[in-house]
Amino acid sequence: MRYRNLTRNLFALVRKLPAVALAGIALALAANTLLGASAAIAAQQPRNIIIMFADGAASTQWDFGRYSSKILRQQAFVTTDIVFKEGALGLLSTHPNGAYVTDSAAAGSAMSTGFKVNNGAIAVTPDGKAVPTVMEIAKSRGKRIGLVTTATVYDATPAAFSLHARSRRDSQNLVDQYLTLEPDVLMGGGADYFLPEGAPGGKRKDGKDVIAAFRDKGYQVARNPAELAAANGPKLLGLFSDDDMDFEIDRDPSREPTTAEMAAAALKALSQDSPNGFVLLIENENIDTAGHANDAASLMRALWAFDDAVKVALEFQRRFPETLVIVTGDHETGGFSPTYALKDLSTLSSKNRFYTGDAQLRMLERITMSLNAVKEKLGKKPSGEVLDELLARHFPGFRLDPDLRELILGQKTRERNFSYLPQNVLGRMIARQTGYYWGTSGHTPQPVPVGAIGPGAELFRGYQDNTDFGRHLHRLILGK
Repeated sequence: MRYRNLTRNLFALVRKLPAVALAGIALALAANTLLGASAAIAAQQPRNIIIMFADGAASTQWDFGRYSSKILRQQAFVTTDIVFKEGALGLLSTHPNGAYVTDSAAAGSAMSTGFKVNNGAIAVTPDGKAVPTVMEIAKSRGKRIGLVTTATVYDATPAAFSLHARSRRDSQNLVDQYLTLEPDVLMGGGADYFLPEGAPGGKRKDGKDVIAAFRDKGYQVARNPAELAAANGPKLLGLFSDDDMDFEIDRDPSREPTTAEMAAAALKALSQDSPNGFVLLIENENIDTAGHANDAASLMRALWAFDDAVKVALEFQRRFPETLVIVTGDHETGGFSPTYALKDLSTLSSKNRFYTGDAQLRMLERITMSLNAVKEKLGKKPSGEVLDELLARHFPGFRLDPDLRELILGQKTRERNFSYLPQNVLGRMIARQTGYYWGTSGHTPQPVPVGAIGPGAELFRGYQDNTDFGRHLHRLILGK
């Protein structure tokens, strides 16, 4: 009952986030000695594990979240200010089997199973062996399990933490595996492979309605925020988009919930009928997607949305210190590198240089559309007239240099490692005027931070491989 009351209050709080001082929440968390658990509690096995997963985030992204939240929201960024500062802090290397730069499937698989796999594989080793995932181990020990993402629920990270496939693209098969596994909570986008062709948005080739199949197994189904808020049972399927959920900068609050709202709803469901506790993965994929697009404004808001969800997890952990909260990512995306730069190419003099600061950050704040949405509006044959209208309306104060305009209208790139068009070109427009530059449209091998608070947190301290992360989770769940 105490869990049920807490999570009901958490969800009510999150629904009011835009109207409350989140900074006060963060300060209250710190003031209430969030980290004051005794050494005895720290040495115990966690009853619950909450894995907060920011796909594509490494050190620069995290500090950008801290800096931008402080300047623009006047709020603490609890990932850095509490979890990383006061908890156990480590770094994870990210390489997959047979390469230096990973994709999300291989990184997630290593962090879920403790084994290296090839890029593109879901918890299947190079010799074809399916190895146990975190959620399979947790379920075998009687724990309830939940998966939450802003991507499709069958995307690389949630799939790697629960399922198996030789290819991450085997979407229909992955959805079928979810029906067999029966995670107690499953939320995100990706309704398309739950519905048959012929149904609105459906892509299944076998004619099955998997949403109905989940409902027949006792799941409450939520397709929008109102239905999510009304859900009160222990088993929940939430599908809020046919494909990936929208960026926070584009999100319609009547159609899609925030990451924090999904986190609160997941805790509400998992805390019911939970004698052995639970393991919950909460992923914000939009951080990675913004990195691929070189979209600094969307990245900033995605980081804020993720951090609001971390607040929800920390509040739960504060009241129930037998809970381990882990905040991490799987790899870095975009080679994100805010810097000082020349105002133009007229001279190399230092007098022609600007330093990225508060003024440039406020330019990002005025952007009101993601670069992916710009691509959708431009269509397959970009029009100069439509482009100019979009820039004037949604990118006030920015100018598009002639060389960049030519690339957008010609649908061309000048670098082999920038392949998202026109997003990467628009990202360069923003960079030239703000200093928020990017090194690539892909992933990089930068080590990713991992911070942990609660019983078992010390296992994650120091420089380790991502397979160590998976082994630690198995150890904590199995009690070995």
